[in-house]
Amino acid sequence: MSRRILWVGTAAIPLHNITRVEAFKLKPDRSAAFLRLLKWLLVAALVVAAINYASDGEAEIGGSPLILVFLIGLAAYVLRELFEPARPVLAVETAAGSTAYVTLPNVEELKDIAGRIAHAIDNPSAEFTAVVQHFNGNNTNNYGPVVNMNGGRNNRGINL
Repeated sequence: MSRRILWVGTAAIPLHNITRVEAFKLKPDRSAAFLRLLKWLLVAALVVAAINYASDGEAEIGGSPLILVFLIGLAAYVLRELFEPARPVLAVETAAGSTAYVTLPNVEELKDIAGRIAHAIDNPSAEFTAVVQHFNGNNTNNYGPVVNMNGGRNNRGINL
């Protein structure tokens, strides 16, 4: 096994291709969650209006338990996103533009791992092992079990 490879799950990242390693607290995008809430409320209002229009105002959708269940589920989903705490993550970015995100409960441990990665880049004989958790944020595109690719064109994953 090569000493110049950083393994993140099943993704092998050559150390010479790493352009940035950063440990930080990732805050959820609360404004996007709020906009999703507004979008789904608008969709629900349009569906109710379309059903009322199609039935000449005789359908009683407003008091329907289905609408109530939908609104309660939507509110629970959005409230969960709005009040989700910031999560410590370690981002390992490559020269190709892909980023691997991993997480641990403590940001200080992630900073230590970032320092060990930087040390391994400068010292070819350095080796270390750290067990971290896979992070799958809502704001990334997943092209594999661990590596998230942001940006670029025509990213289709692996062709077999």
